[in-house]
Amino acid sequence: MTVFYLGVASFLLLTLLAGMWRILRGPTEADRMLAAQLFGTTAVAVLLLLAEATGQPALRDVSLVFALLAAVAVVAFVRLSWPPAPEETGDDR
Repeated sequence: MTVFYLGVASFLLLTLLAGMWRILRGPTEADRMLAAQLFGTTAVAVLLLLAEATGQPALRDVSLVFALLAAVAVVAFVRLSWPPAPEETGDDR
């Protein structure tokens, strides 16, 4: 079963090439952010697979930290990228 986990982890790492292509080519900031979210999600999955394959429970803790950091990064991106709604700026237009 260890070989299976390592094989799936390797396949997930290969899918990051598609994400890297999307980060480099865009075309929009949102596309790039979604590709960065793909990196975070894939990192969590790979770490969980490696934790199971190697029997190191500390990798599970690291994957949880990555999951939280990925969620915080998306929230920060949305807050900085999208303009505030008119009711938040005080404009009555």
